[in-house]
Amino acid sequence: MLSRAQARLRPRSSRAILRQNHDRLYHDESFGFRKPRPFSVPDYTPEQLANRSVNAPLQRYVDSLRMHGHRAASIDPLDLLQREEVAALNPDRYGLDKTATYCIDGIIWTGSKEPEWWPLDKITRHLRETYVGRIAYEYMHSPSKTERLWFSHLLESTKEGEAGGSTMSEEDSKRRIWELLARSEVLDQFLQLKFPNLKRYGLEGGESMIPALDALFSAASFAGIEHVILAMPHRGRLNLLLDLLRFSPTALFHKVKGGSEIPEELDVSGDVVSHLFTSNSIAYPGANNPIKVTLLPNPSHLEAVNPVAMGKTRAKQFSLLESSDADCTLGDKVMCVQLHGDASFTGQGVVMESLGLSNLPHYTSGGSVHIVVNIGYTTPASSARSSLYCSDIGKMIHAPVLHVNGDHPEDVQRAIRVAFKYRNHFRKDVIIDLLVYRRWGHNELDEPGFTQPQMYSKIRARKSIPSLYEEKLLEQKVVTTDEIFKFRKEYKDVLEGHLAKTDDYLPKAEMLQDRWSSMVWPASKEADHAPDTGVDVEVLRGVGKASVHVPADFDLHPRLQRHIKSRVQSLDSGSGIGWGTAEALAFGSLMKEGYSVRISGQDVGRGTFSHRHAMLVDQTTEGIFVPLNEASDSEGKLELANSSLSEMAVLGFEYGFSWESPNFLPIWEAQFGDFFNGSQVIIDTFISSAETKWLKQSGITVLLPHGLDGAGPEHSSMRIERFLQLTDDDFSGATKNVNMHIVNPTTAGQYFHLLRRQMKRNYRKPLIVAAPKSLLRAAVASSTLKDLAPGTKFEPILDDLSGPRNVKTVVLCSGKIYYDLRREREARELDRDVALIRVEELSPFPFEELWSTLKEYVNRSSQEPQFVWVQEEARNQGPWTHVRERMNNVLREIQVGSPIQYWGRRVSAVPAVGVGRKYKDEQREVVEGAFAGARR
Repeated sequence: MLSRAQARLRPRSSRAILRQNHDRLYHDESFGFRKPRPFSVPDYTPEQLANRSVNAPLQRYVDSLRMHGHRAASIDPLDLLQREEVAALNPDRYGLDKTATYCIDGIIWTGSKEPEWWPLDKITRHLRETYVGRIAYEYMHSPSKTERLWFSHLLESTKEGEAGGSTMSEEDSKRRIWELLARSEVLDQFLQLKFPNLKRYGLEGGESMIPALDALFSAASFAGIEHVILAMPHRGRLNLLLDLLRFSPTALFHKVKGGSEIPEELDVSGDVVSHLFTSNSIAYPGANNPIKVTLLPNPSHLEAVNPVAMGKTRAKQFSLLESSDADCTLGDKVMCVQLHGDASFTGQGVVMESLGLSNLPHYTSGGSVHIVVNIGYTTPASSARSSLYCSDIGKMIHAPVLHVNGDHPEDVQRAIRVAFKYRNHFRKDVIIDLLVYRRWGHNELDEPGFTQPQMYSKIRARKSIPSLYEEKLLEQKVVTTDEIFKFRKEYKDVLEGHLAKTDDYLPKAEMLQDRWSSMVWPASKEADHAPDTGVDVEVLRGVGKASVHVPADFDLHPRLQRHIKSRVQSLDSGSGIGWGTAEALAFGSLMKEGYSVRISGQDVGRGTFSHRHAMLVDQTTEGIFVPLNEASDSEGKLELANSSLSEMAVLGFEYGFSWESPNFLPIWEAQFGDFFNGSQVIIDTFISSAETKWLKQSGITVLLPHGLDGAGPEHSSMRIERFLQLTDDDFSGATKNVNMHIVNPTTAGQYFHLLRRQMKRNYRKPLIVAAPKSLLRAAVASSTLKDLAPGTKFEPILDDLSGPRNVKTVVLCSGKIYYDLRREREARELDRDVALIRVEELSPFPFEELWSTLKEYVNRSSQEPQFVWVQEEARNQGPWTHVRERMNNVLREIQVGSPIQYWGRRVSAVPAVGVGRKYKDEQREVVEGAFAGARR
């Protein structure tokens, strides 16, 4: 049976989206569910179709305005866009009679139930007001007839043209816009006056962003949405925090003056002022419930936060749907909002990757609203993109685009409400291209006139958007001059009051709240770093057999019969537990304890090396069956997300998933270890640093197949040296609270305990696994059920001798090279002379365990043993540069006079050679030389 969340968490996107006039389908492979969604807009009646045929020239004219109106619209506040004369908008091209009246039934949607007859000038006026004004619509590129009809109905109907989302009167709505604009401008002016050298990335010229978001949050609140997950870059971030999200001005000024946003006793780095974040509720009069807006922390790498927001959005929806009894579906309660800059939206590849996830099974989150704050970059648009609009990349998923002139905030809010209506109905992405400008350069200390003199001569000569809107409201007698002066002065006085309080301000740690309240800070005394992760053997047998149980009528692939038989035999005998079996036992046992597991990547259902087979496909029907999800006593669920060929967006998505709840175990598996290269920004700016910058814990687990096996420069190394360089693991072993754990396990049992440790600890840390390739089916790497039983746990050091002996050489290594060394030792009959020690956990470095192990060898040897580090990676790669100084510290502690020596490949520009014969010669030299006494 499916869980409530799984039954509801179905994307409303279509695998057949390119098939015009085809209804979209709910489809999620892991759930095997398909259900057509009915048309929401009625199709043409026979009478309307006949009228369209009779008035075909008029239909062509109307469609041309819908298609090309945006090219002539007044959407540029600076009037710098070179707008061509659009011949397609001229009615003379279509042979229309200017003196005739036309039946517009089925051609133009007015909201009338009866046919109407309009003269050509009225038709032209109506359509130009709709499509050639200060909002320009691009939706005719959609292959969906339903969506095109929906837009034309909404925009052209005189009754349905206004999109709702508020109970305010027109006057109150205008006052609300004015107050938001004025507050934004006062804040920017205040910061400029008090902190003239601050790079604050203010919103001058783009103040319409604030009422735009206000209209979006209001419309969402009235539609019943309870949570908004918001991702945005630095531009206007401080304005949004203070003017809409009620962030403390005292906290902001404290940070601007050089203070920390985090209590100093936590001893973390914090982040710059333009990366501040918050989570707050906004109550809109008339809405049933307040809406909680969570502004995510973000790095300076523009757009990197987009997939993180998408992943957190889906995870929150999963949590809410799982615990809710209400009849709701994907996107009803949670919405993702992404703000972008125009240059980065076009230029950053993660945008394309993230858009590519938006309609996929396991990744859709019910549609994101994208707002491109089109402020222009210091590079002119002609050099920044090859497309007409910065939003054109959204057409890859046929997303509608609404371009709007930011000088007119009322039009901005209308565009927002239309966009939200589309998202909420179709649960697909929509883009608002908000054309504004920046009064300053890239930051307040920049001089943009160096490269854009004409633009900035115009900008400096014009009034601000708040001032222009105030003039409009003064003419309409909505506000008075005294009100404007008083409102601005009062807000400035409020800011002055908060600034005066900064010297006494003490920041609070906003962490481990809501779903994270059961967790502890990893550096605290309560942190349990090495919990017992063993499981009762009979429970494991039950889980293991459930992992390969298939219904009698299921047409299983013939080659998988051996896979099932082998797993059952190993469970019955209690030995030969291979990598895939150990993983299934870890997943299944965690699910029995209430944890949910999500593993994503390319082909993760069967595994890149065909070792997993957690998802079975019926060979007749292609129906999907996930055996572990059918276990009746499992509270948690397993989601197997076969992903697109993306690394950065997919890893970012899973990382965002990990932020939602400590009860999720999100795993990303790369096809080969070096594929993480494409997601390096996520690793650098989120995974390795979020805890120390933002106090954000994450249990993300990254599986990176690693090991030299003749595959050539690529597909050999997961570049473990790079991950080790990113750790804050010190050289003394004084603390185990490192930013992430990096392991290179060599047995199936060790992998089992690592997965369970991720959930059984009372805190969360990212886990980077140098996952095996050749060991996946190797008998020597298998484990027994006793290795997984209660009282067992992950061991950071494995000593292969039953007890220390009078050895001459102690060889230390990490990873699969151990098995090659063991075979060579046996062949040379050096078991009594050479000890082999595996370092299974490289970060945090196991000082205590290594000290106690090596101390015994020193104490029991008649002469000081020789200590050697052996690795198959090149000297400038692999763990050597990380372990050398740390091991020497341990050796000095146990009073060994000589430092550890290195044996392995020489320095190299590539992880491995591409010539098979040369690889074998090198590998033989590494293994044999480890016992020959020669050292490099």
